[in-house]
Amino acid sequence: MKKNQIEPFFATLKAANPQPNTELEYTSVFELLTAVLLSAQATDVGVNKATRRLFAVAHTPARILALGLEGLEAHIRTIGLYHSKARHLLQTCEILLREHGGNVPKERAALEALPGVGRKTANVVMNVAFGEPTMAVDTHIFRVGNRTGLAPGKTPYEVEMGLLQRIPPAYLVDAHHWLILLGRYVCQARKPLCWQCAVAPQCAYRPKTPAPV
Repeated sequence: MKKNQIEPFFATLKAANPQPNTELEYTSVFELLTAVLLSAQATDVGVNKATRRLFAVAHTPARILALGLEGLEAHIRTIGLYHSKARHLLQTCEILLREHGGNVPKERAALEALPGVGRKTANVVMNVAFGEPTMAVDTHIFRVGNRTGLAPGKTPYEVEMGLLQRIPPAYLVDAHHWLILLGRYVCQARKPLCWQCAVAPQCAYRPKTPAPV
């Protein structure tokens, strides 16, 4: 993707979805952190089903801890890797209560120090909860960055750095959502739906997938 194509690429995405947001359901920063922590190798739909059950009975660090490991697992066992995620979430709740007064910290270093929270999870929380211009590169954004030519890279970190450098500042806070939705619903892994894609004119992918006959 050429430099002069980037602004119209994001202007088109913004026009179609002026106020994008995560598809994870949450009502507090802690609920968001919990949902993102549980979402690794799981779908947002699956996580939302589990967190609806969980948050109905426990939506704070103290209440999650009160459930204990078995109680927590009973609410999230439909999610992949639920055992390790439950342990990480309980450890995270302990740290939040002990070191942060039960609040979710805004700083990257403090977020990444929480069990089960890596760079991607920290980026999501910083972006969605605190409005920071971060880029959480998941499988969808990694694919879109490479396929469109917007930010080619061999690793998620390379793609993240490329996106932060190339995306115009006016679009940076919301870009994470637009790119995820583009990858999830249009620029899909097996076969991109190029004939439905509003940003196909700016995309470097060739040959474009034709519309089905």
